[in-house]
Amino acid sequence: MIGQRNLITDVAGVRVGNAHDERLASGVTVILFEEGAMASGLILGGAPANRDTACLEPEMAVERVNAIVLSGGSGFGLDAASGVQAWLRERGLGFSIGRMVVPIVPQAICFDLLNGGDKDWGRYPPYREMAYEAADKAGLEFALGTIGGGYGATTVDLKGGLGSASIVTPSGFTVGALVVVNAIGSAVIGGGPHFWAAPLEEGAEFGGLGWPGQITSEMRIHRWKGGPAPGTTIALIATDADLTKAMLKRLAIAAHGGFAKALSLSHALYDGDTVFAAATGRRPLTDAANQMIEIGACSANCMARAIARAIHAATALPFPGALPAWRDRFDSGAERS
Repeated sequence: MIGQRNLITDVAGVRVGNAHDERLASGVTVILFEEGAMASGLILGGAPANRDTACLEPEMAVERVNAIVLSGGSGFGLDAASGVQAWLRERGLGFSIGRMVVPIVPQAICFDLLNGGDKDWGRYPPYREMAYEAADKAGLEFALGTIGGGYGATTVDLKGGLGSASIVTPSGFTVGALVVVNAIGSAVIGGGPHFWAAPLEEGAEFGGLGWPGQITSEMRIHRWKGGPAPGTTIALIATDADLTKAMLKRLAIAAHGGFAKALSLSHALYDGDTVFAAATGRRPLTDAANQMIEIGACSANCMARAIARAIHAATALPFPGALPAWRDRFDSGAERS
């Protein structure tokens, strides 16, 4: 069963804000936790760029984070976390150390520097201010597709974007996924229109096409971004379950399985595939081992659905040679969601 909004904000205590620059063709997505969240994460791509991810390891002292940032801009986009820190610091939110409060804001970025946008921003990149704006706009409702951190995202054959989905597990825990799909490979089978994640679809959330009658050997041929344009899929999986950091590390591992279910290629040498995992802790476990397995299994499926929804909702960038969007090629009259 999906959540009320079919968004990560179905997890109580989670808010999402987006900001982007159309000329730049890049943006930022900010996830805020109303009461902080226990968090961990896992990087499986071979070329990541991240901020404050070491503190998420289970043996490290910091347990709770105030926000997580998913941004475009490659290494330049790492400035975004500073904007979110500024927003949180103004409100006295963060990790208390004596008289000081330090907001904890891990971040991952994707490479969108060669998508046709004007990246001549001057001395300093604009991601810090965009992230502050995104934090200020954070709420329960947000759009999918070409927005926020997914504004400039692409895959090998179609426009990428921002995706989200939610699910309520059989035991009653809510799980939500949020993902920027800038994948090195493809989310569709043999060039489309069918999605690799089709068997996991809830209703017609990404077109309701199912799988093709046959998946031929030609459809299974891997294609990926070549040359100087690496790809990266970056994501957050969140739950209202009361999980430890060690459990959340396992949850991040499980959620990476959603990448493999929804993309023809993931975790490659020239991508930075990263999953953060966070728990607001509002619902205690009563059967820790079995419920943890259940949450992990649901998280992989939820992540796969979010990836497909990102591609399904995206719109093409208005630049010569820009990749087409799924809806431009296969369903231009579909309702945007």
